Amino acid sequence: MSLNKISAVLLLLSVLSPALPAADNASMDDEIDYLIDAIAGNRCTFIRNDRELGRRQARQHLRSKVRLNAHLIDSTEDFIEKIASASATTGKPYQIACRGQPVETARAWFTTRLLEYRQGTSR
Repeated sequence: MSLNKISAVLLLLSVLSPALPAADNASMDDEIDYLIDAIAGNRCTFIRNDRELGRRQARQHLRSKVRLNAHLIDSTEDFIEKIASASATTGKPYQIACRGQPVETARAWFTTRLLEYRQGTSR
């Protein structure tokens, strides 16, 4: 996904967010669970610091980061930005590689999945 497309998606999220009812913790948790599980459901590979993680490892890694950093997460967008986009150790962006698709940054991939989920068009 190009930088312009990512910017457009993020802009769309920021415009739509005020119009959406504030998500309660249960909704946020459901969305985060959906996003983490979507990696396996879409037969995608999570790439962390140039190393491909299996579906199970990716889920464990992200769930562990959520547990350790729960105090940083007030919204699903916070999860994407602060937890699921880059390595806290190296700062290197995470990537997602799905069968038959170009590799994307995790930020762009999760943002797209969240929009689809909220619109009820998730795969």
